[in-house]
Amino acid sequence: MSGRKVQRESARSRLARNLRAIRTSQGISQEELGDLAQLHRTYIGFLERLERNPSLENIERLADALNVDIVDLLAVTR
Repeated sequence: MSGRKVQRESARSRLARNLRAIRTSQGISQEELGDLAQLHRTYIGFLERLERNPSLENIERLADALNVDIVDLLAVTR
């Protein structure tokens, strides 16, 4: 092994990117997602801008609201 460290995207960054991508691909606004997940719309924005750390319970609520597996919100994409 070389001494180089591989820069990996944080789970929080993956969540933010995937959350926005899935939400917009479904044509859902932050406000609509907030209503579906029973979370405030500003909280959705905070997550997408990496300004808040979500609980596992809230990630699960978001996955359910988007009708995706929780793993999809944390998936590594290239």
